[in-house]
Amino acid sequence: MKPYLLDLNEIQRKAVTTTDGPVLVVAGPGSGKTRVLTYRIAHIIQKGTKPWEILALTFTNKAAREMKERIAKVVGDKANQVWAGTFHSIFARILRVEAEKLGYPSNFTIYDSDDSKSLIKNIIKEKNLNPEIYNVNAIRARISSAKSNIIPPKAYRENAELMEQDRFAKRPYTVDIYTAYMARCKKAGAMDFDDLLYQLYALLYKNPDNVLEKYQNRFKYLLVDEFQDTNHLQYQIVLKLTNFKNSMRNVCVVGDDAQSIYGFRGATIENILDFEKDFKQHNIQVFKLEQNYRSTEHIVKAANEVITFNKRQIKKEIWSNKGDGSKIKVIKAQTDNEEGKRIADTIVEQKNRHHLSNKEIAILYRTNAQSRVFEEYLRRYNILYKVYGGLSFYQRKEVKDLVAYFRLVVNPSDEEAFRRVVNYPKRGIGKASVEKLTAVAVQTDQSLWDSVEQVNLGARAKNSLLAFKQIIQSFQSKKDSLNAYELATIIAKKSKILDTLKADNTIEGMGRLENIVGLLDGIKEFVENDEVTEEENEDKSLATYLQNIALHTDLDEKKDIDDFVTLMSVHSAKGLEFKSVFVVGLEEKLFPSFMSLDTIEGIDEERRLFYVAITRAEQFLTLSYANSRYRYGQMRYNEPSRFLNEIDIRHIESNTAMRQSALNSTGISAMPSRSGVKGNFKRVTPNTTLMADPATFKPSPSSQIQAGMKVLHLKFGEGKVLSIDGSEKNKVATIFFNKIDNPQRRIMLKFAKLQILS
Repeated sequence: MKPYLLDLNEIQRKAVTTTDGPVLVVAGPGSGKTRVLTYRIAHIIQKGTKPWEILALTFTNKAAREMKERIAKVVGDKANQVWAGTFHSIFARILRVEAEKLGYPSNFTIYDSDDSKSLIKNIIKEKNLNPEIYNVNAIRARISSAKSNIIPPKAYRENAELMEQDRFAKRPYTVDIYTAYMARCKKAGAMDFDDLLYQLYALLYKNPDNVLEKYQNRFKYLLVDEFQDTNHLQYQIVLKLTNFKNSMRNVCVVGDDAQSIYGFRGATIENILDFEKDFKQHNIQVFKLEQNYRSTEHIVKAANEVITFNKRQIKKEIWSNKGDGSKIKVIKAQTDNEEGKRIADTIVEQKNRHHLSNKEIAILYRTNAQSRVFEEYLRRYNILYKVYGGLSFYQRKEVKDLVAYFRLVVNPSDEEAFRRVVNYPKRGIGKASVEKLTAVAVQTDQSLWDSVEQVNLGARAKNSLLAFKQIIQSFQSKKDSLNAYELATIIAKKSKILDTLKADNTIEGMGRLENIVGLLDGIKEFVENDEVTEEENEDKSLATYLQNIALHTDLDEKKDIDDFVTLMSVHSAKGLEFKSVFVVGLEEKLFPSFMSLDTIEGIDEERRLFYVAITRAEQFLTLSYANSRYRYGQMRYNEPSRFLNEIDIRHIESNTAMRQSALNSTGISAMPSRSGVKGNFKRVTPNTTLMADPATFKPSPSSQIQAGMKVLHLKFGEGKVLSIDGSEKNKVATIFFNKIDNPQRRIMLKFAKLQILS
């Protein structure tokens, strides 16, 4: 047996060595997913496959780098020849080669979210539409959704349902903005992040013989990491690349449906739930990695119990052999301020009693706005901490300004880069001049760059505009003879950006100057880095550097080595692990979010998010909630999250205080007090079948429900309303459902979905 195979347990080894045909690896949290994926690639190379015939798609550059490093430990330098990277970076690489077949230049610009929003904002203005109704973020999300579902502007216009949705939202001209946006991007030689997928699909679809077959032949093996996070478009591209002459090739997807938490970004959990069915005729093999190497048994069993409440899932039973470990601590606070203090107290206690370092501790929350109170108390206790999710380096204004100069040098048709720096540093080209230039560009169907000579402006503005163009041209004349660092340094100096920042002696100004110096240092590192593949041909140009940073994400930033407590949202914590984890703000309408309460699918995703949160913990897990907290300037009173009641009492510290509470229409029974009071702590069994047909179920207005009525609930079936109490806005009904265990339930009417029968 190969030495590296000895590092694997039996099921991991089977997943690694079963290389041919379609394979689904269902990898629970802490189950060695990355090891299986990397060893599988190494094993394929060891069997004789050329490394450049393997395509491995990930969601972060960090994951791709880690993958190559691990493969290299087995096969050496061959690892660098594997096509491993994010969907966006790999597809951008292919598009650079094939872009002309779509009518794009090979040096197309990649628009980030700010560029996209700026262009959409300009189109809304040009069409004289109300910007309050045609909200830029809403329009951008609509366009992104259309692309992710492979709906081009023409098909969008012909889709009666989409058009009706826009009319209902009072945005009937969305399709016109979408059409103009696509045309303007193409004219500017630019693609946004969605286009890197959308245009790649179009490329493969429109060129089945000379492009699709070329890459089908090149990639003998295709692997996808975190498959539960893919969207419809990504899956369709995977199918195209692996469906060679109607015979499915060697495709392996690795993921965990229970950790699918990016529905708001367009991720489609159905991709992993239905993968086995989709490939059944091609003799798919499924391997479930169920041993958790990260967490102790109380944590693992609690996670198993919580996720059983979800309706659709791939059945698995995660287990651990790390011993029972500490039970889960639950903190009940009267206010969010008290919650912050008690979390800080517990951190001090853990540091003293268990000798934990700061970096072994994380506080996870549902929304970034929750960090404030924890920051305050950590500061008071002199505990170092770091908040993740702030402004990333490449999103800082001064960095984006200099990068816009770089972009314009590489691609002068880049409209958003042109707008950003045409008057920065200030050179007397005002907003009115730019609007006149835009009007000429629209009228002549040219880029802003090509319209400079034709626009009719006052002498000062016109001369400044021509001088701006000349300086950019002087930079362009050097781009083929200088490497990225040499050219970037010249641009930073000659553009006067460095002088402008040096003139600002404030602390903020010095910080901005340090960021520019840091950017140039990063470009120097890029130029001097020799770790490139043969296919990249050691290209150290500014154009290649721009592609690298355009695909950069927050997760790829180098982290400090300082010892700090980590504060972050649960979404940001996915893939990480800590000895001690605090999951805070566990209240109805906060976690689960109020935006998810209307649908079963929404609650299921929130529960998967909670599952991800608790499985980040290795040894210590603390859950907290506050009875009240300020939200939107008002004190709000909260019920504990339903997720707390889905954990068996056996895994909870016996001295944990949790107040008895009637929860809302989810049907979770009242939470018994755990403050030393004996009670009947029954496990709440998830009801996986509905008692009513959703197709015919029609909820009645909650205001019409009265005591004595017979009602129908989707989950609990028929029941009788025994009584109604509470304030006008927070009425609670006591209902007896005769076909379920624990039949008497208290349900808050404003959240209830009940159909009146009589």
